[in-house]
Amino acid sequence: MNMERSEFILGGQKSGKSRRAEMLASAWLNAAPDHRAVLIATAQPWDDEMRERIARHQLDRAQRVPGMATVEEPLALGAALRQHSAPHTLVVVDCLTLWLTNQLMPADPTQAASPDGLQAACHTVCGAVEAARGPVVLVGNEIGLGVIPMGREVRAFVDALGQLNQAVAAACDRVTLMAAGLPLVLKGAA
Repeated sequence: MNMERSEFILGGQKSGKSRRAEMLASAWLNAAPDHRAVLIATAQPWDDEMRERIARHQLDRAQRVPGMATVEEPLALGAALRQHSAPHTLVVVDCLTLWLTNQLMPADPTQAASPDGLQAACHTVCGAVEAARGPVVLVGNEIGLGVIPMGREVRAFVDALGQLNQAVAAACDRVTLMAAGLPLVLKGAA
């Protein structure tokens, strides 16, 4: 598996996005004894089902990529990318969709990002990817392939995610679309 400086992996739910990111992290860790890998997790445990899902992901990831450290950062993603980026460290972000959800739909609705605040946060994330001193892999969902959602809030979220995906894709050297566990390279070398 060829490693680019930055890769954006997107696809539908359970398409194999996180598994591909884990495979890249495992290959990176095995490539040299001084390599490190850090996962920046953006999920927040709002309910019992999400707590169980997070615990399952943590257990599975620890078995598949035992050398990868985990940092939880649901909001300040750009700062976390800058903090953990280093020449011999692969940073994996999983996932941008949950990060965007945290920005737009926080537990306290008065804390939701304004359009200008969201644009600035997205710009900060893309700038951190472009300035990274080591490789970066970002995972996100592609949810804009279906019909136009009926609710105003859902349409706004789909629009915001589409704009975020476009900006991150422009900032990354490789963009990979996952479907049924299979990668399709949209940008960069295969």
